[in-house]
Amino acid sequence: MPKSKRDRPVTLSKTRKKGRGHKEAIVNAIRDAAETYSWAYVFSFENMRNLKFKEFRERLKSSSRFFLGSNKVMQVALGRSAADEIRPNIYKVSKLLHGNTGLCFTNMPKEDVERLFNEYEEYDFARTGSTATEKVELKEGPLEQFTHEMEPFLRKQGMPVRLNKGVVELLSDFVVCEEGKPLSPESARILRLLGTQMATFRLHLICRWSPEEFELYIERPEDSDVESA
Repeated sequence: MPKSKRDRPVTLSKTRKKGRGHKEAIVNAIRDAAETYSWAYVFSFENMRNLKFKEFRERLKSSSRFFLGSNKVMQVALGRSAADEIRPNIYKVSKLLHGNTGLCFTNMPKEDVERLFNEYEEYDFARTGSTATEKVELKEGPLEQFTHEMEPFLRKQGMPVRLNKGVVELLSDFVVCEEGKPLSPESARILRLLGTQMATFRLHLICRWSPEEFELYIERPEDSDVESA
């Protein structure tokens, strides 16, 4: 007898999608920040870690405000051209918002902003698909850093292992990853077990803006139509 469609489970805790109202709130917040703060910076990021970025943002919340999300929404907020920009020359900032970028509005002196961004580095475990920064190879023999309970898990990751008198033993040399090559899910898991961190979360300043000044820090090929003034 076919199963009744009425018997299908229904999830009552549905997540509401962020709609037009949410985008409008962000646009208004960005426009308020552009009027309130002395400077606006565009920054890029690599190996983003949300928790680490939240900590960085908290350190500066008394003097700065950050926006990270849809580049298109941020562009609309600032104005995409000189004809619809909300402040003088801020359309140049808008043109630089593409890829992994964000906005920082601040009252901090230029030197402090540059120092904080340039010195910021946080190390973490690399994720699947990240590029290995070095070759990691395990040699044949006992792997005393792993407990005997981990032997089945290691085998599932493709490692040629066995238990020998309660000790995990590698039956032959095993290359976890090769420098310059993407990490497989298995490689990423093994590196985490080994405590090997290959990802560095960094922030890079792209430009600085005020109504009187615009400075370009990084000249990317895709930004060839934006000039300092």
